[in-house]
Amino acid sequence: MTKPDAKFMLAAISDAKAHLSDEGGGPFGACIEKDGNILAIAHNTVLENTDPTCHAEVNAIRIAAKKIGNHDLSGCTIYSTTEPCPMCFSAIHWANIEHIVYGTNISDAQDLGFNELTVSNQLMKSEGGSKVVITADFMRDECLDLFKAWKENTSGIVY
Repeated sequence: MTKPDAKFMLAAISDAKAHLSDEGGGPFGACIEKDGNILAIAHNTVLENTDPTCHAEVNAIRIAAKKIGNHDLSGCTIYSTTEPCPMCFSAIHWANIEHIVYGTNISDAQDLGFNELTVSNQLMKSEGGSKVVITADFMRDECLDLFKAWKENTSGIVY
């Protein structure tokens, strides 16, 4: 397992930040990389697509799988600005993504009013028997800055 690389988290942060004013889904971004190359970058589009499954991680998985023509994303790392929810963690597991790197955690999103389930990635991994490697709090301050920017620059719509 390679050490997390800031450039991939910065790509996730940048995409989320670029879409803050859209109010299409909130301050969430994800980037999937394999062998040092970006396969996908996505942001949350729940409101934009009227689809509660359009979290940044799921959107990134859809893009990456389509790009390589396979649902199996073995060898990939996903960078997420916030700890993936249980739905996203499950999708990551099913896609065989090997490593999750995230910045802020579930309680940070709850503090902004997002309707987060309090089931951590560590608990999902443990209870579900997943082999995914989890790196928490990576570039946490930069990801918290994304939350602050969202709160200051939008109407604060949460879902």
